[in-house]
Amino acid sequence: MDYIPLERPIVDLEEKIALLRRMDAAQSLNLDADIKKLARQVKELRTQIFSRLSAYETVQLSRHPLRPNGLDIIAQICKTFIEFHGDRNFFDDPAIVGGIAELGDWHVVIIAHQKGRGTSDNIARNFGMPKPEGYRKALRLMMMADKFNLPIITLIDTPGAYPGVGAEERGQSEAIGRNIMTMTQLQVPVTTVVIGEGGSGGALAIGVANRVHMLEYAVYSVISPEGCASILLKNAEQAEQAAASLRLTAAGARHLKLVDSVIDEPSGGAHRDCSAVAQNIKRTLQRDLEELTRLSPAQLQAQRAEKFRAVNFFSDDS
Repeated sequence: MDYIPLERPIVDLEEKIALLRRMDAAQSLNLDADIKKLARQVKELRTQIFSRLSAYETVQLSRHPLRPNGLDIIAQICKTFIEFHGDRNFFDDPAIVGGIAELGDWHVVIIAHQKGRGTSDNIARNFGMPKPEGYRKALRLMMMADKFNLPIITLIDTPGAYPGVGAEERGQSEAIGRNIMTMTQLQVPVTTVVIGEGGSGGALAIGVANRVHMLEYAVYSVISPEGCASILLKNAEQAEQAAASLRLTAAGARHLKLVDSVIDEPSGGAHRDCSAVAQNIKRTLQRDLEELTRLSPAQLQAQRAEKFRAVNFFSDDS
């Protein structure tokens, strides 16, 4: 399906509008008034639904099958993009894409998690769950950026790193840990946007940045609601309750000071207007680059370290 359950009432009305337009065109009927009435109902219903989303409904929206993925955003915000492949060790992991790009007046290195579009593409990209080789490819690109003084942009969209036996045998946790350590030491600006799911260490492995932003209907969490419910509540069906407790929405992450800003999406989600969302992301990234490129390498490292050291301070009433 190209929609999620909470969109069903909206989809029904939109299908009626499409039917009326076909009838109007085929039979020369004057159905403009009926179409406009239904269009108003769609707008009102969309506002009603998306003004009171629960945490778990936001999770579902972050996983929307039509939500813009990493390559979609890169194509919209970058004038050119030259993709690099492979970790120079084992193989090229398609769950992470990256390369050199032009963003406005800047040459940058951009790295993104990449989910597929449709079943076969999702299987090929392992549903956006990188293996160690994906993180080592990202590490190679980060070190190249550091060597040639290129700012780094990362786009996060993953349920988490792949937990399979082969990935563990080839050093999944080491690869994630090395990326986190290396990112703290980079001497170039790093800015990050969570565009969909920001899951666990799989997200953090490319997310240790000077600036961290989230799209309005993205999520950012140490674990998925289903995983949390399975482990703590012993029942994956209680994922909705777990989602509410995890404070994984953009508003929750902003309140906890895990992200610097929340980037607006159209009512109904980013898939409703990918171009508008991409322009919002581009403006945010350009503002970051203008500010961060004025800082010295030592200042960038210190700011990044201070930002993430502060994450562990919390109170029960926060």
